[in-house]
Amino acid sequence: MGSAPPIEIDAGGKPPPGMSVQGFLRDYWQKRPLLIRNAFAGLVTPLSPEDLAGLACEEGALSRLIRHHRRRDRWSVRHGPFAETDFPGLPKKDWTLLVQDVDKWDPDVRALLAHFDFLPRWRIDDVMVSFAAPGGSVGAHVDQYDVFLLQAQGTRRWQIDARPNPPTAFRDDVELKLLREFRPSHDWLLAPGDMLYLPPGVPHHGVAMDACLTLSVGMRAPSAGELVGDLADHLLERLPDSLRYADPDLALPADDAEIDATALARVRALLDATLALDDDQLGDWLGGFLTRYRNQGDDLAPPRAPSPATVAARLAAGAMLHPHPFARFAWRREGRAARLFVQGRSWPLPLSAARRLCRRDALGDKDYTRLHAVAGPTLDALVAAGFLVLSRPSR
Repeated sequence: MGSAPPIEIDAGGKPPPGMSVQGFLRDYWQKRPLLIRNAFAGLVTPLSPEDLAGLACEEGALSRLIRHHRRRDRWSVRHGPFAETDFPGLPKKDWTLLVQDVDKWDPDVRALLAHFDFLPRWRIDDVMVSFAAPGGSVGAHVDQYDVFLLQAQGTRRWQIDARPNPPTAFRDDVELKLLREFRPSHDWLLAPGDMLYLPPGVPHHGVAMDACLTLSVGMRAPSAGELVGDLADHLLERLPDSLRYADPDLALPADDAEIDATALARVRALLDATLALDDDQLGDWLGGFLTRYRNQGDDLAPPRAPSPATVAARLAAGAMLHPHPFARFAWRREGRAARLFVQGRSWPLPLSAARRLCRRDALGDKDYTRLHAVAGPTLDALVAAGFLVLSRPSR
């Protein structure tokens, strides 16, 4: 048996993940942690702590302020939106501000996601950004999804427990899901540009050595309960009321109060028939689910959508048509064509058109004209729904 792959590497100028994509997916993805030194060598912080604080004051942003009261080992959590006056009175240490979905709000943060194109885009959930004062932390915890922890400013100490079957019981005296017991197997200091990859289930604990910013690129990992619940709702909308339990082969019961094996078999057969989805049916539901999943921007429609003629004229004048930052795009094959999914809705499209729209970069005049020739009604619908948004022409 060969030796285990290293848990720490230096990217040495290679783009993320600091090695061949095939090697990372084979040896680390969902299997073992990896510290990548200089994963983003020369990284320029995409936003400042002041920018993050300003975002935490926005009504639609998901933000938290976590404080650790060391003397009694107590933790407190406040949820945003915050007021600007909330921040000057904070202590000099032991607190962390966290904001979810920063990639949806900040184009510089969103641009970092291009470095993770070795993963399916629909697997990437968001970029959470945290600012921590010295000593700031969210406590030892475990996530049930993959995460890349990129140090953007300052220094953070990360400890992880990479041993098999680590203890994962939670404390019952705090509202955060903090581990009752944490025994680190590895201990590192991460500087700007360093990145730590953690698969699901690895206990970890990060503490700011000085004022620091950390970017967490988190993956989507819906639970079985979420999938089953959403699929059940999907089926309920489509099942005819006439599809019911039936027993035309009913025999005289030995005991009229017994739910016997034959009754159980009839129910199992009914449920099996109900859940017997072909690939197209399952794919249509999954595409809708994944593009709606944990989405904070459900209603994106503008009060007054531009007409197709207005869109064409503005693009001809130099404007661009951008995907809305909160709109999730995905596609799947349907024979030689495709089905495009955005925010739980879907449209049949030529394969090339679906791929182009899911690239997430802006459409100019020529791109729009070519796409409109083969997918005009869909483009018009995407603009009307606010999933595609016009920008002003650059000067």
